[in-house]
Amino acid sequence: MKKIIISGTSSRSGKTTVTCALLASLRKRGLKICAYKTGPDYIDTEYLRRAGKCRAYNLDTWLMNENSTLELFSMTSNSCDVAVIEGAMGLFDGGCNSTARIAELLDSPVILVINAKSAGESVAATAMGFCEYDKNIKISGVILNCTASEYHEKIIADALNEKGIKFLGALRRNGDISISERHLGLINANENKNFDFERLRIEFENNVNVEEILRISGDFRPCVRALKPEKKYNVSIGVARDDAFTFYYPESLKFLEELGAKIIYFSPLNDDKLPAADGYIFGGGFPEIFAEQLSSNSSMLKSVRDCRKPLLSECGGMMYLCRSIKNSDGQKFSMAEAIPFDSYMTEKAVTGYMTGRALRDNILCSKGSVIRGHEFHYSRIEPEISRDCDTCAFEFTRRNTEISRYGGYSKNNILASYLHVNFFGNAEISEKFLQSLQSSS
Repeated sequence: MKKIIISGTSSRSGKTTVTCALLASLRKRGLKICAYKTGPDYIDTEYLRRAGKCRAYNLDTWLMNENSTLELFSMTSNSCDVAVIEGAMGLFDGGCNSTARIAELLDSPVILVINAKSAGESVAATAMGFCEYDKNIKISGVILNCTASEYHEKIIADALNEKGIKFLGALRRNGDISISERHLGLINANENKNFDFERLRIEFENNVNVEEILRISGDFRPCVRALKPEKKYNVSIGVARDDAFTFYYPESLKFLEELGAKIIYFSPLNDDKLPAADGYIFGGGFPEIFAEQLSSNSSMLKSVRDCRKPLLSECGGMMYLCRSIKNSDGQKFSMAEAIPFDSYMTEKAVTGYMTGRALRDNILCSKGSVIRGHEFHYSRIEPEISRDCDTCAFEFTRRNTEISRYGGYSKNNILASYLHVNFFGNAEISEKFLQSLQSSS
C-alpha cells in the first residue's frame, strides 16, 4: 500500500483543492483509495470523501493518542492501494499533533503545496527552508497553487529544480475550481453539492505529474490492532444527522458500534420527533445557518425538550438545545429550550485543543476525570457559565496556554458543551456513555 501526505506552508495554501484533485485522479485510474485529514477538522474530510468517493478519516494524536492514531490508519487503509493524507495548517504547525509529526509516525513522504500568488523565485527559498527545517521529514516534491501564467510557473520551476527540489506541477488561479470559504473554514460540502470535481481532476491531470506522485509515494505495512473492544452493550443511540448537524468522526461512531451500540440517524430539520433509542447525540454543525427551519419544526423541538433519556450535545448541538439562536444577521429563532441559555454568533473564533476536568458526575465521565477534545466555534452562550453554577460541567484548560475557564452544562440526563470528543481510542468515556444509556433503558 502506498501513502503520501499533501501539506502546505500555511492555511489557505490550497491543500484541500490539491488533495481532492489527486483523489479524483487516482479514483479515475481504478485504484482503491482512502483519504485522511490530520487534526480535528470535520469539513475537509467530507470534501475528500466526495472527491475520491472513498472513506475519509481524521488522524489526530491529541484526540486519540499516537498508538490509536496509528491503529486507525492501519485498520482503515489495509485494503487500499493508495492512502492520501491532507495536512492541517502549515507542515510544522500544531506542536505534537503537527502534520510533520504525523509524517514521522507514518514514515510518509510529503508533497508541499505553496501558494505562488505574487511571488517568484522566493517560492524556491520558502521550499528550501521547509526542506532544511527538519531533515527527518521527507519533502519529496512541490506543487504550486494560484500561478498566473506558464511563464510564472517556469520561473519558479527553474528555481526549484536548480536547488534540487522536485517540481510536480501547478494549478492556475481559477475561481471555478476553488472551494469557497466561510467562518469555520470551507463551505460545508453538503451545501456545495454541485462542486465540479471532474473539472478539477482534468485541470489537475493536465498540469501536475500524477505518475511521479505515485512513484514517490512511500510503502506502508499495517500494524496489528491492539484496541479491540471486549465488553458489549446492547443499546441504541439516536444521532442527529442532516445539513445542520454534520460534525461526526466516522471512526468515533464506528467504535460505539463495535462496543455493541446500534446507531439510528435522524434529522432535526425534517423528522417529526426523536426516534426510539436509549440515548441521543447532537453533534456540531451549522444550526445558525438553518435556524429558521429548525425553529419551525416545533414537534421535534418539543420531543427534544421532553426527552428524559441521556442526551450528549456538542457545540452546534448545544446551540440547538438552548432557548434560542441569534444568527449573524441578528435574527433570533426559538430552539429546544432543553437548557437555560441563549446562543448568539460572534465575529471572533474560539478554537484549540482543550482538556476538560469534570466538576461532577455526568453521562460521559465521572467527577474529577479529565477528557480531551477541541473547540472551534463563532458563537457564545448567555448567561455565561461560572464555577459557582450548580450545573457547570467542566473546568476547561487550553492545551497551549494552560489558561482555564469554566463551561458546559450537566444536569440529570443532559451533557452539553462546546467540546468535541472522539470516542475512538478513548474506551473509558465510550464505556461510561454506553453505561449511562444502558442504565436508562
